[in-house]
Amino acid sequence: MSEPYTDERLPGGLRTGQQYLDAIAKDGRRVFVDGDEVGDVTAHPAFAETARTMASLFDISSDPANRDLMTYTSPTTGKPVNRIWQLPTSVDELRQRRGAIQRWAEESFGFMGRTPDHVAGFFAGYAAAPEVLARDGNEKFADNAVKIYEFLRDNDVYIAYTIVPPQIDRSKPAHQQNPPDLYAGVVEERDDGVIIKGAQMLGTGAVFADYIHLSSIHPLRPGDENHAVSLIVPANAPGVKIHSRRSYSGAASSIFDYPLASRFDETDALVVYDNVFVPWEHIFVYKDTELCRDQWFETPAHILGNNQAQIRFVTKLKFLTGLAKRITEMNGVWPIPPVQGSIAEIAVQSAMYEGLLEAQIANAKPNANGIYIPDAQTHYAAMVLQSKIYPELLNMIRDLAGGGMIQLPSSVADFDNPEAGEDIRRYVQSPDVPAEDRVKLLKLAWDAVGSEFAGRHDQYEKFYAGAPFIVKQRFLWNFDFETPDRLIDKALSGYDMTGRR
Repeated sequence: MSEPYTDERLPGGLRTGQQYLDAIAKDGRRVFVDGDEVGDVTAHPAFAETARTMASLFDISSDPANRDLMTYTSPTTGKPVNRIWQLPTSVDELRQRRGAIQRWAEESFGFMGRTPDHVAGFFAGYAAAPEVLARDGNEKFADNAVKIYEFLRDNDVYIAYTIVPPQIDRSKPAHQQNPPDLYAGVVEERDDGVIIKGAQMLGTGAVFADYIHLSSIHPLRPGDENHAVSLIVPANAPGVKIHSRRSYSGAASSIFDYPLASRFDETDALVVYDNVFVPWEHIFVYKDTELCRDQWFETPAHILGNNQAQIRFVTKLKFLTGLAKRITEMNGVWPIPPVQGSIAEIAVQSAMYEGLLEAQIANAKPNANGIYIPDAQTHYAAMVLQSKIYPELLNMIRDLAGGGMIQLPSSVADFDNPEAGEDIRRYVQSPDVPAEDRVKLLKLAWDAVGSEFAGRHDQYEKFYAGAPFIVKQRFLWNFDFETPDRLIDKALSGYDMTGRR
């Protein structure tokens, strides 16, 4: 493979968790949090536990015992590669892909949305329809997209993305911002590549990624051509600066007190591209506003990437259903019919959403290249439903838990104080459930529905795919109105003015 498609940090083939950690530790990436620049994200308190969780995913996929579940054979190297990169050529292969993604999602109970399998789906989508990227004489860039996909796949790369501009002045297009290089875009063109300057968000997982995909999913207007690009950049490239939001993991007092936030906070970041050099070989959309939009929706990229998100969300819904049931069992109210009715409402939402996931896979059809794509109508219906049901489920769990989630010991250390520990064990308990177990469960519940980490997830599930009205528009674009229109026409044609009584 040519020089632009090699990386000395990557050994080639499936990686173990330790190989992944070694690749991102002290590799020169510039990450900022709490006023400090982080020298090693695998050791810093803000990121270390999540880095270990990410590493566990690589251990799962590289474990020979999981070979059939997690891998398939690379058509270019003949070696096993992660199934998250698979271009499914049948419904069965789509289901196999789901199995691998679901296995990873269970490691974080669905609370990590931007693990390596998410953006992998987008690049698989590009490789599934390179003819879209080749339009208007762009064959070279389309060829780049396929080679980049193969490089990412065959080297087990974790790539995140930044595809949303900063919220500076949304009333103006990119090129009318002041100055015009606030949104990331091309500021200089050279024989060997381009220089990128500006910022982009939301770099969820960028702190932990090997590479970052820079593009824009927001509509671009005439004049925005410098920002109409799609390219990849190493996370440690000179000029890349990753500004993390507050780390919920770093703020967690212990895993016992914050069992989700301490281990599964993938963080979100503003990524600044400060005169970053990008070789031509790493670019696959260049100064083309129409193609920058169509890369998402005319290829299968948006559906394959968000199919991963929906597989992950099903796992999260099942976790929340189990959490609600366990709380009512502990409190002794599970046998009460109205309580069971509330649990049923939660379980129905989970089952309904999983049904949409099953339907989009079962009704998948091949594109012109023989790659099976989940059914768009059911896919976008699920996406609309996702932002609606998540806050509703959180409120149902709050109702079922009552004040129990609030009146909890300040930390696990309270159990070590003789006087405080004695009081807690006496008064914070349930029948057949000692205080330690009751507090453990309710701390888990609070971290899922009430903590700062939980609040971020409430916001995330509402907006990860865009503003709700945009998601609804995408659903309408893919809804089959033929039958509804036919039924209305049939109804109207069945009578006229002479039908009056």
